[in-house]
Amino acid sequence: MVDTTPLTRAVDHFADRLRAAPQSRLQRCAAAEALALARELSRRAQVLEEPGVEPREMPDAGMFAAADQITVAVHDLAVVLSDEGQVDEAVRLVEEAQARAGV
Repeated sequence: MVDTTPLTRAVDHFADRLRAAPQSRLQRCAAAEALALARELSRRAQVLEEPGVEPREMPDAGMFAAADQITVAVHDLAVVLSDEGQVDEAVRLVEEAQARAGV
């Protein structure tokens, strides 16, 4: 089993920052970045879990749900990751999205 601790820590940190962010920051870009990340993490999990099946898109549950959406998506992804390279790539995606979100 692959150690996904760095990935869950990165997402937990991003999620905590989103929950603490003012509404104006969420409206400007942070929530959109988080939703895009959640959708990408969800897509990757689905591709690994069900190869050949068209991934379903995570719905937009609103800016106040963005932190929860990335948390759910990363936990789904963590279950199906099979090597450290995949974990490192996912951590990179989280860190880049957090930087773009400005939180």
